[in-house]
Amino acid sequence: MTAPSPASDVFDVAVPWRRARSVALRPEPFGALVYHFGNRKLSFLKSKTLVSVVEALENHPTAAGALTACGVTDAQRPAYEKALADLARSQMIERRETSA
Repeated sequence: MTAPSPASDVFDVAVPWRRARSVALRPEPFGALVYHFGNRKLSFLKSKTLVSVVEALENHPTAAGALTACGVTDAQRPAYEKALADLARSQMIERRETSA
């Protein structure tokens, strides 16, 4: 049995997420630059669809809902979930609290 990857420990597609408050997203022809002002990490989103998903996270009850709303197909989903897990691990996106 293999141990779960660090990204899978951090990211759960079934919970609400949002772009971290201290993160700026700058659209570019290839996708976007994402900069975290707290830890000073810079990431490149190389897909306009991924940019749309990150921007849509705040408006959906789960990350899975944002993926569906942005047209991510079942075949594409594993790659997008991995990308979101990487963004969660680098603190570019964070879990969002839901109001009761």
